[in-house]
Amino acid sequence: MRRSRIAAYVTSLLLAVGLVLTGAAAAQASSLAAAGGYVALGDSYASGVGAGSYISSSGSCDRSTNAAPYLWQAAHAPASFSFLACSGAKTTDVLSNQLGTLSSATSLVSITIGGNDAGFSDVMTTCVLQSDSSCLSRIATAKAYVDSTLPGQLDAVYSAISSRAPSAHVVVLGYPRFYKLGTTCVGLSDTKRSAINGAADYIDTAIAKRAADHGFTFGDVRTTFSGHEICSSDSWLHSVDWLNIGQSYHPTAAGQSGGYLPVLTNAA
Repeated sequence: MRRSRIAAYVTSLLLAVGLVLTGAAAAQASSLAAAGGYVALGDSYASGVGAGSYISSSGSCDRSTNAAPYLWQAAHAPASFSFLACSGAKTTDVLSNQLGTLSSATSLVSITIGGNDAGFSDVMTTCVLQSDSSCLSRIATAKAYVDSTLPGQLDAVYSAISSRAPSAHVVVLGYPRFYKLGTTCVGLSDTKRSAINGAADYIDTAIAKRAADHGFTFGDVRTTFSGHEICSSDSWLHSVDWLNIGQSYHPTAAGQSGGYLPVLTNAA
């Protein structure tokens, strides 16, 4: 009995030490990431569309002070912060307009990109306004694009980041699933909701593969958004907003702080 108590004590002590070391390692990683400059790249999910509190100087890029990159830099005070993510951006826009501040002094880069290349907006428009069969057909077209073309476009972006910021730790953040399934919810059919979620999984899988092949860290936000999808009791995503159509299907401020920020923090 005494031996079992000693064993239990040792086990609990080791667990406690492990937790302390894990916390210390995470703090050290954040410290290292903040030691140099932080550059935040990507599309509307990175800029914070749907989260409000937009920076006036960002214009139509709609960069939000509630976006995860902005929240991360506020908490960790990197040596410099360059917030270049822009609403509507595709991979070509990142290459043309968002790489200028990357340098050998950059220690952290975050990016969410690829959804617009695959036709995210058109997929959602088709699925909202047209039939189940039209929605499924448009999603099939998007998946074919993800298979044939998107990997090369991501490679071009990731290679350019590595070339310009060779010392940076790069975090590639993905996209959430949009719908909580199996619930009563006004709007799209279960068929459409399931297919849209499947499309999100499909592009995340492709992005994660390309990120891994470049030695980057993939941040999977599907875990943190679980239970907070559209049709849940506490959604962190905007549904269709006819008064502000651009923020439809984008994270709210809670989605950025509760869904994206923890994943960015852990991955950084």
